[in-house]
Amino acid sequence: MIKSQKLPYKILCCAFLFAPLLMLILSVSVLAQLAPVVADLPATPFRTGEKITYNVTFGKFKNAAYAETHVVSRGKLGDRDAVELRSKIKTTNVVSAAFYYIDESRTTFASAQNGFPLYVRKTVNEGVLPKITVQNYLTSPTANFDILTMFFQARFFAGTGTFSFFEDDRVYQAVFQNTATELVSTDAGDFETSVSSVTSEYFTEKGIRDLKINFTIDESRVPVLIRFKTDKGDFCAEAASIQNTIPAPVIVPAATPTPVPTPVPTPRPAATPVPFVENLPLSPDLAFQLGELLEFRVTDAGKPIGLVTLHASERKLFSGVDSLQLRAQVTGVDGASSVLGLNDTIIAQVNPESLAPQAIDLKFSGALAVYNQSAVFDQKTGTVAFDGRVSSDIPVGTHSLLSLAYAVRSFNLKPSKDPNNPVNDTRVAVFFMDRAYVFTIRPSNSEIVTVNGEKVTAQMLSISTGNPEFDRYNLKIWLSVDEKRVPLRFSAGTYQGELVSIKNEIVK
Repeated sequence: MIKSQKLPYKILCCAFLFAPLLMLILSVSVLAQLAPVVADLPATPFRTGEKITYNVTFGKFKNAAYAETHVVSRGKLGDRDAVELRSKIKTTNVVSAAFYYIDESRTTFASAQNGFPLYVRKTVNEGVLPKITVQNYLTSPTANFDILTMFFQARFFAGTGTFSFFEDDRVYQAVFQNTATELVSTDAGDFETSVSSVTSEYFTEKGIRDLKINFTIDESRVPVLIRFKTDKGDFCAEAASIQNTIPAPVIVPAATPTPVPTPVPTPRPAATPVPFVENLPLSPDLAFQLGELLEFRVTDAGKPIGLVTLHASERKLFSGVDSLQLRAQVTGVDGASSVLGLNDTIIAQVNPESLAPQAIDLKFSGALAVYNQSAVFDQKTGTVAFDGRVSSDIPVGTHSLLSLAYAVRSFNLKPSKDPNNPVNDTRVAVFFMDRAYVFTIRPSNSEIVTVNGEKVTAQMLSISTGNPEFDRYNLKIWLSVDEKRVPLRFSAGTYQGELVSIKNEIVK
C-alpha cells in the first residue's frame, strides 16, 4: 500500500513513497574517474565533469525510468571550496501512469574536503507547481550527509561502513556491508564488482528491502548495478553510459595567427519528417493487443438485460498526437432496460505507451444520461477541461474510467499475506464528473469461478471509489491469472457482466 505522506497528491499519484529511494539510484554515482586537478585547488575525490545515466527496469517493464547524475563543476561557494552535483530521475510509460509518477531533480553543493553538504535543493514536479525544499548549511555546518553525499562516502570507503544522513526532517543511519563479488555486464561495459548490502531504518519505513549495490573493483568504485525489492515489484538500475564531459584543455600559441576567411557551410536540405503510420502494434509491456474486442453479457439479478463490448479499436492521430482509442459500447438490449440503451458509448483517447488519458466522451441514454460528459486531459499541467467549464486541477497521471479499466491489467496485483495489513492495495486517481477520486484496488487470492459455463482460475479485485453513491454497489472485477489478465467478470450491486467472447478487430 502506498502510504500517505505530507501532500495529498502523493496518495493520488501512488508514486512518491519510492521517490527518495529512486533518487538513491542517482546519488550513488556522483564520483567515478579522477579528472585533472586544477592547479590552484587541492585534490578532491569528486570527479568533476562525470556524467552517468541509468536504465531502470521495474518488474517486467523495461525503460521504466530515466536517471542521470552529473558532477557539474568545482569552485567557490561563499568562501568554501565546493563541488556542484546534480541528479534527476523521471518515470516513463506504463510505470509513470499506472504505478509511480516520479519527476525529481536535486542539486547538492558539497565540501570538496570532507564531502558534507553545504547546500541542498530538491525539486519534485508532482502537480501544477513544483515543490522545492532547501537545506542551507553555509552558516551552520552539518555533521550529517544527505543521500547524495552519503553515497559518495560509501564509495570512498569501498562500499562498507556506517554513515549518518539527514532526509525527511530526520537523521538516519545506513550500514554498508560487502557480501560477494560479481561480474556485471551493462550497456556501459563489463565490470568486476563487489556487492554491498545496504540496510537502514529509512529504507524499511519506505517498504524497501534487499537493497544491493554493485561497485566496480577499482579506485573509482562506480555503482554500475543497483537492485531492491518493494511490495509492488522489483527495481533494477543499470549504468547505460559513463562519460566525462570536461573538454580537453586548449593550448593557445603565443603568436597571433593570421586571420583566414570563415568558410561558408554548404546548405543542407531539411530532413523530411517521418510520416505517421496508423495502427502500429502496441508495446509488449501492455497486457492486451491492438484490436482486442471483449463481449460481455450483462444481467440484473440473474435476468439478461444486454450486451456490452470493450474494444481497443484503433491507433491514430488525435489532436495531432499518437493516440489509442478505447471504446465501451452497448451492442444489444434485452427487453425494456432502464439502465442500458442501445449504442450507449464511452470513448477514451489514451497515450498508446502509458495509457494516460488524453480525452473521454460519455454518451448515455435513459437513466445514465445524467453522466454524459466530454473531457480533455492535459497531463503536463495536471488539468482537465470538461463540458466547456474552467479546467479542474488534477494530479498528474490521473486516469479516466475507461483508461483505468485497461491499465489495471498491468498493475502488480499480488495480494497481501496478512488481510489485516493490506500493504498491496493500489491507490490511483480517477477523474469522474468534476473531480479526481482516489480509487483503492484491493487484490485477493486466486479462486476458481464459473464463467460462461466453464471453470477458470481468476483473481478478484475489490474497488473502493471514495464516492459513497458508488461504493454502496460493492464494485468487483475478476481477471484471468495469465499474462493477458483478461477481465472475466464484473459486478456492481445486482448487476453482473460475464465474458462471452474474445475477438480481434482493428478499425481501418
